[in-house]
Amino acid sequence: MMKLKVLLSIFWGLYIGLGYSQDVLTVQQAVEIALENNYDIRLSQNDLQIAKENVTYGNAGMLPTVTGNFSQSNSLQNSTQVQNTGVERSLDNAKNNSMTYGVSIGWTIFDGLGMFSRYETLKELEKQGDIQLKKTILTQVSDVISTYYTIVEQKNILMALDSTILISKERLRTAENRYSIGKASKLEVLNVKVNLNTDESAQVKQTEVVKNLKIALNNLMARDLDIDFDVVEDVQVDEGLVFADLLDKSKTHNPDLLALGIAKRLADLELKTVKANRYPTIRLNGGYNFAETESSLGFVAQSNSRGLNYGITASINIFDGFNQRRNERIARIRVDNVDLVASQQQKEIESSLLQAFQSYQTNVALYRLEEKNVQIAKQNLNITMDKFRIGTISSVEFRDAQENYIQAVTRYNSSKLQAKLSETLLKEIVGSIGFED
Repeated sequence: MMKLKVLLSIFWGLYIGLGYSQDVLTVQQAVEIALENNYDIRLSQNDLQIAKENVTYGNAGMLPTVTGNFSQSNSLQNSTQVQNTGVERSLDNAKNNSMTYGVSIGWTIFDGLGMFSRYETLKELEKQGDIQLKKTILTQVSDVISTYYTIVEQKNILMALDSTILISKERLRTAENRYSIGKASKLEVLNVKVNLNTDESAQVKQTEVVKNLKIALNNLMARDLDIDFDVVEDVQVDEGLVFADLLDKSKTHNPDLLALGIAKRLADLELKTVKANRYPTIRLNGGYNFAETESSLGFVAQSNSRGLNYGITASINIFDGFNQRRNERIARIRVDNVDLVASQQQKEIESSLLQAFQSYQTNVALYRLEEKNVQIAKQNLNITMDKFRIGTISSVEFRDAQENYIQAVTRYNSSKLQAKLSETLLKEIVGSIGFED
């Protein structure tokens, strides 16, 4: 029985954080791998890169356009011409060739300042892409952390099952010895064997749970799904979170609120762009062209020309069926809608944050309570071991103490996981998950 106590003590030492030494993956490493490989993050990074590429003066219509032109046409015709003198001329398969080429330049120098609002819109879209990337990172990091610590919880339960199997095997050995000397019945031995089989069955199922969670974490990290690894069993819960501090941080870090600020700016810029259509558009035009023509029949057999052309064009919308007024009204309504959505979103975030904080406080309290229960259940199991060794309690009573211990360990791990998940959710809502978690 002393051997059994030693094994249980070793298990408890492992449980409180010594862990295994082979291929240990820390939560920081898991986050780093996910940040580098995760497909959603990489897609968001590409979207942000596209938004950055779009922020150019040319895309906003502020730069001139230069176009090269070339055209050539040829014809074969049976032609008959009657000149003013009455002379008639005719020619079969008369050739006519024409070729023009050159360069043309166009530059809109004024469009009611619409080009400037379009450029600002492009910069805001870049900021929007940056915020979307941050939101994607927050979501994926939160998923990685949650999955990682779920593995920790389930593995600690598996370790507890490993321990209870050791206990059950020792119980079976003791029961068989007692049966051999006539101090126990065959029924007691059979009951212990059933208990051992039950523990081993639970161990097999729990092993599958842990393996499937590791596959899920590998998937989040976008690496080979069959890579095996160990985790750090010690879970550190930040118990010092304050609601007022979290609420203040959310106003400046929450990606949804930041995105609404960008949406408000975009709606204002859209209104400016629409209003720009009320003003004239002034465009400079110019070019340099070459032209050559050949004709088999006519007054001019061949001609060449080259030269510069330039000018200015201006246009203004006088009446378009009241569409300009309609578009401006719609743009103003969109500005108002963004303000309403921002107010609504602020309330929803405050509500979500408060509910998450209440859950966080409850789970931390439960985690501390269950931590004490594990200590009590462990002491009770030790006392029961001694009583079972000297034969003052039955195998059934010993099994009750054993199951109480496993249940206490399971509840403790579950409550600690929920406390950690509540902490992670709070930081995700705030928008500042610390990757060192």
